[in-house]
Amino acid sequence: MFRKLPSDLHPTEDRPGLRVRGGSQYTRSQGDYVCGGCGAEDHANGDDDVKALVADWTDNHGPAHRNGR
Repeated sequence: MFRKLPSDLHPTEDRPGLRVRGGSQYTRSQGDYVCGGCGAEDHANGDDDVKALVADWTDNHGPAHRNGR
């Protein structure tokens, strides 16, 4: 049995994390994060900005805080 996903997948302080939504021919890609380690948050629109957002999350927030930085 599959667990039902919450209807709102945007990260919050209570549910930190990274959310990325791919674009279509009619919409731009979007991304959001809220860091559970330091509380930082950011939002991006467009492929290049979302790629930069994911790189920032990976290098400075989510996984970085798990490594004790």
